[in-house]
Amino acid sequence: MDADEFQKLLSVPRETMVHFETYAALLDKWQRSINLVSDSTLQDKWLRHFYDSAQLMEYIEVSDEPQKILDLGSGAGFPGLVVSLLGAGEVHLIESVGKKCSFMKQVIQQTGMNATVHNERIERMEPFAVDLITARACADLEKLLDLTSPFMTEKTKCLFLKGGKADGEIAAARKKWSFDVKKSVSKSEESGMILSLSHIKRI
Repeated sequence: MDADEFQKLLSVPRETMVHFETYAALLDKWQRSINLVSDSTLQDKWLRHFYDSAQLMEYIEVSDEPQKILDLGSGAGFPGLVVSLLGAGEVHLIESVGKKCSFMKQVIQQTGMNATVHNERIERMEPFAVDLITARACADLEKLLDLTSPFMTEKTKCLFLKGGKADGEIAAARKKWSFDVKKSVSKSEESGMILSLSHIKRI
């Protein structure tokens, strides 16, 4: 997949696509000095990173009232910066590695997206209520719920990009948590899965 295929598949407006191309160019540039993503995936970044993240928009309700989104372990900004560029809402990106935060801040500065970077471990942050929580390749499901629960309200939903072990993670998390879950096969990776959680409560 290249940039043109990405744009056509998602019907991305031209002005938004310019920002995505800025993001992609910065990713290439910064990857030379810091490990933002696996080198083996960089050549196929439009599928492995941008489209992989953008597919979450199918599960996000976009309205006139911007929702507040918490993206955990953001790294190079996937999926948080991608859904921000696509108009998902006000995105808060949590990342403890300073250099990765510097990269995301430069992307935000050059694209003008509605996103804020928090260079902090989530355990040390002052919680604030969010509508949606996202994460990709960050931690197992039980730990994700443990870490983000202070930010949840009864209406908070979660969208997690997971691999082939998703069913095992769901079973383990149910020992401590009650939730409704919808499983969807990833469109970017057959072995991947998207978990959509709602009605989340600690048992």
